[in-house]
Amino acid sequence: MALGKVKELVSSNPVVIFSNKLCPYCVCVKQLFVLKLEVQYKAIELDQESDGSEIQSALAEWTGQHTLPNVFVGGNHIGDCDTTWDLHKEGKLVPLLTGAGVVAKLQELEIS
Repeated sequence: MALGKVKELVSSNPVVIFSNKLCPYCVCVKQLFVLKLEVQYKAIELDQESDGSEIQSALAEWTGQHTLPNVFVGGNHIGDCDTTWDLHKEGKLVPLLTGAGVVAKLQELEIS
């Protein structure tokens, strides 16, 4: 049941972030989409869902990733916070977003 819910969410939204409100890595990746790329996304806060643990188990079964955040773009599994940020730094995330029909604002990276 949870896997079906996950697949439906992923297929019906261009950007989905399975998250936990208190997780600093989740906050970091959501800030990337909101502040740097100005992209809207569907956040599923597993700590606030009645079936959150089942959803996380289904995600792990489907993707092999047991950690949060778990990011999807255009129906494709992207990965966790580090993977998502790495794609952004390499200039590969915006083309994925564009391919998913999402318009991202391209901003220079501030590497410190």
